Amino acid sequence: MYENYDNQEHMTLGDWVITLLILYCVPCVNVVMLFVWAFGSNVNPSKKTFCQALLIFAAIGIVLYALFFIVTIGLGFADYTSRAHSYGMVCNMLGMLK
Repeated sequence: MYENYDNQEHMTLGDWVITLLILYCVPCVNVVMLFVWAFGSNVNPSKKTFCQALLIFAAIGIVLYALFFIVTIGLGFADYTSRAHSYGMVCNMLGMLK
């Protein structure tokens, strides 16, 4: 996959610090750079693989968040309809609703 990896320079500590600062500290630019580094052609293979892994974890996080949100809203709605139905039955028994 990375035939020329041996010919490429390894990323130094400074390179990683700058990469992480851009990815974690600069809003909006970080998303753009994440995609550029993950899918670019002239990118260090280590940085490319790292950014691809971050995108995979982000996708997993978004899916888990969406599932949690849907389940939470569903349970809340079920509780609301259950309480509304019970409230209506109590009001009917007391003759409060017409």
